Amino acid sequence: MKEKTNCDYCSNYSYDEAYNCYVCDIYLDEDEMGRFLSNSYTNCPHYKIYDEYKIVKKQM
Repeated sequence: MKEKTNCDYCSNYSYDEAYNCYVCDIYLDEDEMGRFLSNSYTNCPHYKIYDEYKIVKKQM
């Protein structure tokens, strides 16, 4: 069994103040959105780990 992708650590998952909740910034098609909303979305092809240290290294 494959491990689910954790959206909390994805750089594409951000807080939307208009909706007062976290949303995926990637435009998902209808099938992908259905899997995302049903929590059965495994191995997201858009998953990109959020690494704040990597960002800081670029600023130096």
